[in-house]
Amino acid sequence: MSGNATPSGTSKQNQLRSPFWQRNWLWGLFLIALVSIAYTRVFNAGFIWDDESHLTQNPCIIGPLGLKEIWTSARAVYYPLVLTSFWSLHKLVGLSPSPYHILNVLLHAASAVLLWRVLRQLDVRGAWLGALLWALHPVMVQSVAWVTELKNTQSCLFYLLSIFWFLKVDAEENGNSVRWWRFGRALLFFVVAILSKPSTVMLPAVIALCVWWRRGRVRWRDLATLVPFALISALASVWTIWEQKFHSGATGSEWAQLWPERLIIAGRAIWFYLGKLIWPDPLIFIYPRWEINSLQLTAYLPLLAALAGLFALWRIRGKWSRPVFFAAAYFVISLFPVLGFFTVYFFRYSFVSDHFQYLASMGPLALAGAGITAVADSLKWKPFLRAAICGILLLFGFLTWRQSGIYHDLVNLYTATLAKNPGCWMAHYNLGIVLRDQGETDEAITHYRQAVALRPNYAEAHYNLGRALAEKGEFEDAIAHYEKALAINPADAEAHNNLGATLFMKARVDDAITHYQKALAIRPDYSEASCNLANALLSKGDMDGAIIRYMACVALLPNQAEAQYNLASALLRKGRTDEAIDHYRKTLELHPENADAHANLGSAFLAKNRIQDAILQYRDALRIAPGNVAAQSNLAWLLATSRDQSLRNGPEAVRLAEQASRLTGGTRPVILRMLAAAYAETGHFSEATETAQQALQLANGQGNTVLVDALRREIALYQSGRPYHK
Repeated sequence: MSGNATPSGTSKQNQLRSPFWQRNWLWGLFLIALVSIAYTRVFNAGFIWDDESHLTQNPCIIGPLGLKEIWTSARAVYYPLVLTSFWSLHKLVGLSPSPYHILNVLLHAASAVLLWRVLRQLDVRGAWLGALLWALHPVMVQSVAWVTELKNTQSCLFYLLSIFWFLKVDAEENGNSVRWWRFGRALLFFVVAILSKPSTVMLPAVIALCVWWRRGRVRWRDLATLVPFALISALASVWTIWEQKFHSGATGSEWAQLWPERLIIAGRAIWFYLGKLIWPDPLIFIYPRWEINSLQLTAYLPLLAALAGLFALWRIRGKWSRPVFFAAAYFVISLFPVLGFFTVYFFRYSFVSDHFQYLASMGPLALAGAGITAVADSLKWKPFLRAAICGILLLFGFLTWRQSGIYHDLVNLYTATLAKNPGCWMAHYNLGIVLRDQGETDEAITHYRQAVALRPNYAEAHYNLGRALAEKGEFEDAIAHYEKALAINPADAEAHNNLGATLFMKARVDDAITHYQKALAIRPDYSEASCNLANALLSKGDMDGAIIRYMACVALLPNQAEAQYNLASALLRKGRTDEAIDHYRKTLELHPENADAHANLGSAFLAKNRIQDAILQYRDALRIAPGNVAAQSNLAWLLATSRDQSLRNGPEAVRLAEQASRLTGGTRPVILRMLAAAYAETGHFSEATETAQQALQLANGQGNTVLVDALRREIALYQSGRPYHK
């Protein structure tokens, strides 16, 4: 980077000008083409990590909420304009990932072109090369290949537009209308940049630095011009700090660093980011989180070295030190919001991330472009240098192309992360979620176990490990991890519910009921816990309690067929037949092919003496499930014993009752009784008598005195040659 203290210092730029170079649009298109080629692997990539919460499962994007909530509620967090972009694109293309990736790449390329133009406004040598180095540097991949980081690419474009128009204002000394129109544009683009991502709040300081670069000083009138920018920046900063702390949930021990620790983090971060620009390897989605020891005096050296270096560059004021100071000051100023002085939710995983230096990296890379150009202009072996420059650009392009492949999908991303950072508990946990969703439960369990080994107090990992173990039938281990999750977070209603379900599977019904009740105490509208509690109460014979809970469940989820069916069955057992009929009908509206619901509805109609309706329901049940024993036996009974001769059909009754008897192994006295009645209806009284006597023997063995008495009366009829009709 090189330039004079005044705007007249443009001679070095003129050395590069020719008719070909003046065709700026051609160089701009060439820059965009190079960026697009480097990012070709991104175009068929999918969504990753928190793309889910920001886009694919965001109710503001996919519904039922929308633009109104984006701009008037906290659902947009603090980047409503980015969510507006997502909302607009979703209306056009749905959730196909490619258009979102294409948009991100195009915004990055457009920002590179704009960076080139801003650097030319500042009379920076090698402006095009500096912009291309930034555009192709592999550190930028995280921001460009990750859809959620549209926050970076979109805000960067408006950030540079604001600088671009302010520099045009700064070039005008008089207060004409054109100047104020440009000032208004600069201010507007700053607001739009902040609405895209508030980390652009450092723009007023960056503009002041640009003014200093042009003039060698910053006047009071320049500062006065920046007052509106500073006010907007201050408001956005306060809002962002509040959002990170109270809305994003960045509170607790993970964000409770003391100021000495924050100073250490800031110093290490500055050199870390600079190091990644110089040597971009390894690049990791989640870097290891540093252990900070504020009692170790040497831990403060990185920050002291950074401050001392800036001070020395400021004091030297030499021809070479001035551009270096400008680039370094810009770098540190732009990084300031993410150096650890303020709470950032991402610090839960790591104190540094590639996407944090998206804007800041422009300074050092522009300096590199200027330095390379200056060397190329001053040495006679220019062809060799130009070849070396092409080699650097090809290397950057290849590294970016290779790095972008890591962001193709979640398995790729987390596998690559763990290869370089095996202690990343977050990657183990999230990879476990992905593998479980893909049906690879054993592999998921392995990664969940790694996550809890690395982070024993990770409640979510214990919870998901418990779920996976329960699915495999390893109930004791599942219970242990659910209990650990609840020891860490007792207010987790889902963990209480799932622990209850697992305990119920182990026949620990009372313990299950306790946890279902705790889940409902935390979330009274938790329909699944209400249904599960109803099932548990029903298994204990508490019919009234079960009905109350089922009622609560269907009130919350009226379209849940299973809850409607269970409620209807409980009501039928309590003799509340009319209510049972209503809920069976609702069940069949939701699930018309539910054979058991048809059979039970038939029994409810039978209890109301609606024989024809009962027969129709039994026939529907058998149409759906020909082996439904309840429908077979009950329909056989009606066809054999109905008072209405037009409804009786002995042969069909025999066929159905014989099927039911075979399916139950001939050991159920009730079904044998029905078979005997069917034989009698067809005139086979000896078979009827023999079958009824078998039923009588079984009923006696079971102590079923009511059935014994009925069978004795019916046997007497069959022995006298008469069928049994109700």
